Amino acid sequence: MYQIIAYTYTPHAFLIHFAYYIYFHYMHANKNTLENDFFTPSISKEIMSNEEIKKNPRKRQRRHSSEELLNDQEASSSDILNKMKRAAAKKLIERYFYQLTDGCGNPQCQNKFCASSGEVNNITPNQAAAKAIELFSKEAQLCERHPTKMARTQEDSVISILPETNNEESNSSVDTTQLAVPCNEMALTSSSESTSKANSTVTSFTDDETVPYLTEEKLLEIIDECETCKQYSKLIRTLGQVFSNISSLTRSFRQTPSTPIDAMLDIATGDFMTLKKEDVRSLEGEKDKDEDSCVDATSCEGVRKRMELDYPSLRRSYAALFNLPNNIFESAMVNALVSLAGYLQMELQTRNPKTCSEDDIVDVLIMAFEIPALGSGDFLETAFPALCRATKWLTVDIQAKLAYAWAGPGCSSLRSFLENLHQLVTLRVILSQFHPDFFVQDENVVTAATSIMRVLYYSNILAGALESPELNQDDETDLSNLGRKLHQKVLPVDELAAQLGINVLDCRKPFLPFSEFYNEPLSDVVEMDKDFANYKGDIHKFSFMRYPFILTPATKTLGLYYDNRIRMFSERRNSFLQNVSLGTNTSPYLRLRVRREHIIDDALVALEMVALENPIDLKKQLVVEFEGEQGIDEGGVSKEFFQLVVEEIFNPDYAMFTFQNDSQTTWFNPTSFETESQFTLIGVVLGLAIYNNVILSVNFPMVLYRKLMGKKGSFEDLAEWNPTLYNSLKQLLEYTEDDIEDVFMQTFRVSYQDVFGTLLHHDLMENGDQTAVNQNNKREFVKLYADFLLNKSVEKQFKAFYKGFQMVVDESPLEMLFRPEEVELLICGSKNFDFIELENATEYDGGYTNSTLIVRHFWSVVHAFSSEEQRKLLQFTTGSDRVPIGGLSKLKMVIARNGPDSDRLPTAHTCFNVLLLPEYLTKEKLKDRLIKAINYSKGFGML
Repeated sequence: MYQIIAYTYTPHAFLIHFAYYIYFHYMHANKNTLENDFFTPSISKEIMSNEEIKKNPRKRQRRHSSEELLNDQEASSSDILNKMKRAAAKKLIERYFYQLTDGCGNPQCQNKFCASSGEVNNITPNQAAAKAIELFSKEAQLCERHPTKMARTQEDSVISILPETNNEESNSSVDTTQLAVPCNEMALTSSSESTSKANSTVTSFTDDETVPYLTEEKLLEIIDECETCKQYSKLIRTLGQVFSNISSLTRSFRQTPSTPIDAMLDIATGDFMTLKKEDVRSLEGEKDKDEDSCVDATSCEGVRKRMELDYPSLRRSYAALFNLPNNIFESAMVNALVSLAGYLQMELQTRNPKTCSEDDIVDVLIMAFEIPALGSGDFLETAFPALCRATKWLTVDIQAKLAYAWAGPGCSSLRSFLENLHQLVTLRVILSQFHPDFFVQDENVVTAATSIMRVLYYSNILAGALESPELNQDDETDLSNLGRKLHQKVLPVDELAAQLGINVLDCRKPFLPFSEFYNEPLSDVVEMDKDFANYKGDIHKFSFMRYPFILTPATKTLGLYYDNRIRMFSERRNSFLQNVSLGTNTSPYLRLRVRREHIIDDALVALEMVALENPIDLKKQLVVEFEGEQGIDEGGVSKEFFQLVVEEIFNPDYAMFTFQNDSQTTWFNPTSFETESQFTLIGVVLGLAIYNNVILSVNFPMVLYRKLMGKKGSFEDLAEWNPTLYNSLKQLLEYTEDDIEDVFMQTFRVSYQDVFGTLLHHDLMENGDQTAVNQNNKREFVKLYADFLLNKSVEKQFKAFYKGFQMVVDESPLEMLFRPEEVELLICGSKNFDFIELENATEYDGGYTNSTLIVRHFWSVVHAFSSEEQRKLLQFTTGSDRVPIGGLSKLKMVIARNGPDSDRLPTAHTCFNVLLLPEYLTKEKLKDRLIKAINYSKGFGML
């Protein structure tokens, strides 16, 4: 029975500790060499028996350092044996490699395959790797290590391939021919050197010294040692020292250098001993191909530095650490992180690149945020808030580097980071006592967590599917010829987005859904009037409107509402001042007097006059009056006006829009006979609906809202607008056979119909009817076809529509606050038609309560209604059958008593969402009167 010997190893070796017996018989010809290499006294720390390993599973985990073997614990014994053979052989091949590149250190060496002999010259790392495999297969001579040949530590190895650089040297290249020789000895710096730079001298580690940096192996060794003696002081001391010191933490959990052998042996299959010279040359050729296909290292300088952190090793280390009871080390680690946060904040405020680089700060934050328990216990209450407060001082450059790091190797942890931040924000919102002198915008932990969440938000975009910049729409809309010149839109610049060179619209599918960034508890307590004041006032005051991703759409709608109302009041004041100072008779409102029978003609003519004479009047509050009716517009009349206008606009008789049966959506008619001014006025109507906080019954595809926000339509947008065409084109793209021309018989000429059903043709390129779609050009065909349908064919109509829309919302923060899918919610309302929510949110007046018999009968009848009848009830009560953004719980309907039992029908004040309900004696009578009221209601009158 052989004993298993513990030792510290290089990560390149990947040796299985308990494979000594097999390794001995497999490599019997090199027994002495291998024994000297693996089991030297300097690296033999302790000896454990099989019984000890069985008693302590954590020690067994540390001994089985091969990640492949851990993943294949249930594999057959023969598979395990092969893995161990390959690992042992790989170790010997590495010895040949370093013998060829660095030599044995003996100046008198006579081995022609050793660099020390002087016979190995001008050999590249790839050539050395191939030669090492060949020498291994021939069992060539292997030199003993000469005493003058100094062993290099892991620290030296890391430094040699990734040198510490300053700002001036950040673009310098790395000479891969000067790779250090890994060895089994692991050296650690003494505590006095824990704050030195990476190129300082590395001293030996003894048990009496503190640990200035950690690796996975060292941490597991300390955990094993502490568990054996049931004394955790060493672990506590180590964690406290490493996690409280920036320099120590930046040197922990680093990636180790790799050699060309790793890549070649990954390609190789079978037994290394049976490899022939032709096989070795083939491996070298495959390695060269892999290198040629890689991106030039100089173009990834920023990413290269980030790759120094070994994410898998860090996460495994945390997993092993937090398998222990948290009460053992939690207090020490929390205190260490608080100290670390203080040092970080001081470092960020002073910003001395010589003591701490931006890359060091990024690494520290990555390792801190990777802590699994950061969102619970004392970590959540003490350490995490301190770290977030420190991140408020991050420069835009550091934020950008952190965003790239989290979007790359760290993207798998994005959801846990986000959940931890939400936990922190929610906890502080619940525990804090807000009052008129202390708003949530003044809570520094909440604002700090929101700021770092923005970095996470952009990481989520970078880690998702980004679209080509070619789809950005050129804004060539000329508004200057519309009478008085409108204000030029100036949106606040997001410096981080500008630094990263991205926009929210660039990401069609983020790594995490955007909705996961909403924080509902925060959205519920935000006073949007105060937040809007901060947004419009001092730039140094915090406003959640500058971080809209964390707010729910319903809350952001309030911010837009305040912006619109303040602008209406401003226009009203200007009109009053003009009337007083100039003696004019300017109306403070945008008044429209229309006839129900001619609503389109009256409305569009009136709006056209305003747009031509004084378009700034479109910013006034809309007041609608139906001719011959007594209703006063406090909001309800405007709702019905918009509904009637929309119904007429999309009437097929006007032929301004086409209806897509597959998706039940409407789109611009490319062959419409209506003038551009008509589409402009429709854009004005849509803008007025948003400006006056009215929900419309329109069914545009999502691509329209993306175009309104500045993005062109593309192939992916066809999926919602025309699913049948999208699936057909997708089949074309996925078809790989050579007979594509015969199967699809498609050229670059496409056809479509006009309003009369006449077939029209369009060439997507010159001589399109003579150019067949084949495997080489099918992607170009799909791109051009989608561009024609969604952009070029309706360019004239959409530009006019967009022009009218911008005449109303050009100064609005709409684009800053909302994404395209949220704009759709803003215009069309929610699709969550839940009358249970409405019942819970309804208030009562005139003596009614939620327990009154007539009220209970009312909700019983309403819940039994069909969906169409429920929509009619909404229309009757509120003036619109649409569900407001956020659901029916946001509607705040009021049911008021309207006298005792009578034959009168229910009535409503649509401006205030009030239903006047007589106290009918029976449920049947209530149902009869209510159905009649909602089915035969039309027009407004005075009660």
